Amino acid sequence: MPHFIIECSQNILRQRTPDEIMDAVYNVAESTGLFAVNDIKVRLQPYPYYRLGEGKESFLHVFGYIMQGRSTEQKADLSRQINIRLIALLPDISFLSVNISEFEAATYSNKALINPENTSHDRHFGL
Repeated sequence: MPHFIIECSQNILRQRTPDEIMDAVYNVAESTGLFAVNDIKVRLQPYPYYRLGEGKESFLHVFGYIMQGRSTEQKADLSRQINIRLIALLPDISFLSVNISEFEAATYSNKALINPENTSHDRHFGL
């Protein structure tokens, strides 16, 4: 937690490497102080086949999934900061957007939470 999934048109990777794009998102997320150290996960999925509006050639969308508990202002700032960083990295992109959604703590489970040694039920156990 959190997870940032980047979907983009394949042609974006001619402008920047996957590592440059993923590092940009990772570094912004880390800089906010909203997340535990070593807890941020970023992945990128380029699409070779897609359809956009006339004259539009490229897109990138970041789906951010974070644990509930942050304020609307914190989520909006995270979204805005990721957008600002990616615009600087990819100034000629046709479509660039970010969406932050929340996981519900009551229904979330991970490897740490089901570890029998984790008696405090800390979702960051073992990080």
